[in-house]
Amino acid sequence: MDILSAATMLFLIMDPLGNLPIVLSILKHIDPKRRRKVLIRELIFALLILMLFLFAGQSILSFLHVQPETLSISGGIILFIIAIKMIFPSAGSITGLAAGEEPFIVPMAIPMIAGPSVIAALLLLSSQHPDKLVELSASVVIAWGATFFILMFYGFFNRLLGERGLKAVERLMGLLLVMISTQMFLDGVKSYLR
Repeated sequence: MDILSAATMLFLIMDPLGNLPIVLSILKHIDPKRRRKVLIRELIFALLILMLFLFAGQSILSFLHVQPETLSISGGIILFIIAIKMIFPSAGSITGLAAGEEPFIVPMAIPMIAGPSVIAALLLLSSQHPDKLVELSASVVIAWGATFFILMFYGFFNRLLGERGLKAVERLMGLLLVMISTQMFLDGVKSYLR
């Protein structure tokens, strides 16, 4: 997988456009002067967590005695479920924060940006391409950078696309993720059967 393909997959999984309404609801009770600082802090925490799992992925898999095929199949299933939820979202979302409470790592850095599906994808990529960690880290930075840009300018994107536009984009991203997850699952099954 090349840098751009990996970055695209990670960006689709991070789903910053789909997370915009949640970001807006989390930040709306925080002092407007403090919002950018909180968002930048959470994005930096997310990047650090993603890099940790990218570079420690092999060690984690070895410690757990998990084969790459198992990770590919289970990662494909998880991504497929996430994609289906993007296409057919359920009503409401609970952030777990009291009104006015400032997020600290949870729920913004984890699980919104550096969620389980992104971490599973990084574990899979690092196990499949252990000799390309520098390229994969570039993919993480590209996907994170695009997410950073969208979330930092959340007001602009919210006004530009509106609620219906954001839902449409999220569903389109979900369709693309269904294809990626299906391919990941099939690759795992093919590797297992060899």
